[in-house]
Amino acid sequence: MSDPHQPWHTPQPPQQPGYTPQQPQQPQQPGYTPQQPQQPAHPPQQPGYSPQQPQQPAYTQPPQQHPWYTPHAPQQPVAVNPYAPEGYTPIAPPPRRGRFGGKRKPLIATVVALLVLVAGGVVYAVTDGFRGGSVTPVATNTPSPSGTPTPSRTAAVPTPQPKRIPTTEEINAARTPGDATAWIVDDRTDLPRRNIKLYDLWIVGDTVVQAVYKRVVAHRLSDGAEVWSVPLPTPVCETPVNPTPDGKIVVVHKSSEAQNGNKCNRLQMIDLKSGKAGWRKQLTETGSMDGTITVQSAVGGGTLAIVQSMKAAAYRVGDGAKLFDIPMENPGKCYPANVAGGARLLVSSDCAIGVDRDKGYSQLREIDPRTGKVLWRYRTQPGWKVGKMLSVAPVVFTTYRAVESTENWRVVALGPGGKLRTTIDARPKGFKYCADAGDSGGNMQHCKGTAVGKDTVYLGGTDRVGGYDLTTGKLVWGVKSGDSTLYPLRAEGGAFALVYEAASSKRPGGVIRFGPGGADTKKQVLQHPGSARATESGMFVGNLAYANGRIVITPWGVNGDDAQHEARMLSFAPEAR
Repeated sequence: MSDPHQPWHTPQPPQQPGYTPQQPQQPQQPGYTPQQPQQPAHPPQQPGYSPQQPQQPAYTQPPQQHPWYTPHAPQQPVAVNPYAPEGYTPIAPPPRRGRFGGKRKPLIATVVALLVLVAGGVVYAVTDGFRGGSVTPVATNTPSPSGTPTPSRTAAVPTPQPKRIPTTEEINAARTPGDATAWIVDDRTDLPRRNIKLYDLWIVGDTVVQAVYKRVVAHRLSDGAEVWSVPLPTPVCETPVNPTPDGKIVVVHKSSEAQNGNKCNRLQMIDLKSGKAGWRKQLTETGSMDGTITVQSAVGGGTLAIVQSMKAAAYRVGDGAKLFDIPMENPGKCYPANVAGGARLLVSSDCAIGVDRDKGYSQLREIDPRTGKVLWRYRTQPGWKVGKMLSVAPVVFTTYRAVESTENWRVVALGPGGKLRTTIDARPKGFKYCADAGDSGGNMQHCKGTAVGKDTVYLGGTDRVGGYDLTTGKLVWGVKSGDSTLYPLRAEGGAFALVYEAASSKRPGGVIRFGPGGADTKKQVLQHPGSARATESGMFVGNLAYANGRIVITPWGVNGDDAQHEARMLSFAPEAR
């Protein structure tokens, strides 16, 4: 066996720094040496399910001389899951088998065909011989009043029944030795009969908090019990990813309860530690340049940054006072498009907007959250756009070529002063943009299946996970699995990472530790109980949070229709000792 600490790829010669211009019709991102993916594109998979060959191990480390990835057979699409992120094409499960291994016969061959022939008052019932009998007409006399039509019978439409959600007690009672403990939140809040988005998870102290429709609610991390709830007059429409260091957040809610035609322009500050509502205000609009049909928000330090259409401004989270406008760059050419927060406050702008997308570009700025002073700027090459922010410290983000969208993408890391550190092309190893979720806009800090450490960026997806060095751009380690969807949660010392293995139709999920050496370094951190498998897989990994050995999972949204009801939150942690 090869050295388990060797990277899973054939080392490439170091790339020359800087941008190498290509043919005029193919402008590229600085630092890139674009190349076609070495392997055929793999059709997007539904989270939690991936066909597997029974004889294969769950995790594999292919020999160096073989391709890193062999695509699965093409699958047929099925109806779209309402909670799956845009970019997913759910796949059909394998053919269902009968109890004794044989394939089930088509429906038309397994039911009794009833042929009603009214002739001379005789009804003939004809079967298809499924039960082994001959296909012989059986006649019975059925008198019918002459000249009186026989009324037709309409089958009764069954009333949808609420889906059965297991309780915390039921899940834990069915645990086997080694399984994590669990709690579940089955939220029966009255909701409209449509999909309702669930927003970011905030872990503050011993609670996990989330905005749900017209309220912000906190649950105790130890048992899932509701601790407090702040009602809102209208539905939430935007939330920042990060609260302030002292646990305050500002949520944005709509101007009315109407489903369409309203604005996302009401701010409400909430102290996540106490559950108390603070100041509130309405965003100001002066025209189409600062409209609030949709807005983007981020909190950096004690400052809230809001992008309204093509303008942006900053407010103090403590009291709601406006601090400064975030200016356009090169007036008339670069407009604020999105913001990212946390340890830094970053602003992404779209520049040279026009019909020819090969001429447009993006600009990224770090601004001082107290004064608005620009600390540094980074500009993409023409034709390339800044996509999702994976980390603000260090600064790591995605870019993509505008005319090809997320099919042609890179990971870019910046060093001090916004200088290019490295550019990573993960496509040759089969990684897809944001773990196959694509980019449908919205908050730029939402990129599924990614995590960043001090010197490593971790990427996951339908059947693989791996880490790339932020200095060299090379793959440090990688793991692929025939039946797992893998999402990095966070860096775990050195180049190691904690990875969420999503539940599938066949097995429950769990948390695993991987590092240099790939599959040989696997350490099971949490094994989720099988009694929660169906609920966990039904969440399709909407939102994830991990803290102090505990993982919290929610779906992308919930639905007020009882027939589509799902649990809102599920959490696992090691059994207390």
